[in-house]
Amino acid sequence: MTVALYMDENVNRAITDGLRLRDVDVLTVQEDGRAGTPDPIILNRALELQRVLFSQDEDFLAEANRRQQEGIYFVGVIYAHQLVVPIGKCISDLELIAKLAEPDELANHVQYLPL
Repeated sequence: MTVALYMDENVNRAITDGLRLRDVDVLTVQEDGRAGTPDPIILNRALELQRVLFSQDEDFLAEANRRQQEGIYFVGVIYAHQLVVPIGKCISDLELIAKLAEPDELANHVQYLPL
């Protein structure tokens, strides 16, 4: 099974495009009609869609941490700092995760890039 990704609205479009060129299943918040939606609702939407959230927004780390502390299930968050992890590295690491990981391996977990 593969991991489908849900791209937060602040993710560089080049990352999404690069993943699509590599046949990775991605959906952006904008394509889903959720631009400007608060982070907790976006994380809930990712669960509804059964897609792991990829973000470069540190606020999602706080929301994921809160859910971990309170025992609230979430599908998983993958995080890469915009100024630290180059676009090409994000694409290659996300492709590996999407094609090799199992969704349950990422549940209730924050995965930091680079791998």
